[in-house]
Amino acid sequence: MNAPVTTPVLLREDADGIAILTLNRPQQRNSLSEALIAALTAALADIATDKRVRVVVLAANGPAFCAGHDMKEMTARRADADRGRAYFRQLMEACSTMMQAIVHLPQPVIACVHGPASAAGCQLVASCDLAIAAETAKFATPGVNIGLFCSTPMVALARNVARKHAMEMLLTGDLMDAQDARRIGLINRLVPAGTERAATLALARQIAAKSALTVKIGKEAFYRQLEMNLADAYRYAADVMVENMLARDAEEGIGAFIEKRTPTWEDR
Repeated sequence: MNAPVTTPVLLREDADGIAILTLNRPQQRNSLSEALIAALTAALADIATDKRVRVVVLAANGPAFCAGHDMKEMTARRADADRGRAYFRQLMEACSTMMQAIVHLPQPVIACVHGPASAAGCQLVASCDLAIAAETAKFATPGVNIGLFCSTPMVALARNVARKHAMEMLLTGDLMDAQDARRIGLINRLVPAGTERAATLALARQIAAKSALTVKIGKEAFYRQLEMNLADAYRYAADVMVENMLARDAEEGIGAFIEKRTPTWEDR
């Protein structure tokens, strides 16, 4: 008897220095099951050391981008002796590790959002460095509606939008349309439905054409300085600038600018 065919929960496609990771649980609205969290974490770890990858695109199959955590999977553990406490903690830690892996990844990550992104799905969008969304996309942190405040999504959301916008989303649980998501800074660009993938790939190719070393330096510095006070941030950024100036690609890029030619990057 043939073994049953298992559909992968995450797909990966590589082309022209861009790795496209596609959430592939369409029937479950791409909810973040244990398996999907593990697959994303593993894929990000692999990409982090893959010098061929210069940009990552995070997309999804099916009608939704991501519906958040898999509530059926979580509810099933209420029958545990501790009512699921240990399991819930392990799951939240695994998800938090995955979200932080996006932020700490050397390569920029662009969310390509075609449908609803709610709860941890909204957190996933907020954790990405950039986000492009179809005009039909929706965003929400609706946990408050079911008695489960979106505390972990709050961490990424509050680092993307102003406090009062974040609190309104968290306290009302209302769906926000893509126009408002762009207005408050949750997404970068709004495009007609059906064109979001092409628009995301165009942006990815633009970034992939830069020096990978420079982009890596810049992404790490961006997030580190955000957690510092103003004086410390300037001291740190100045040190980064000096080291960057001594890199081969900075010497090449500045030389190319002065000589009015296209630079040749070596990513060092």
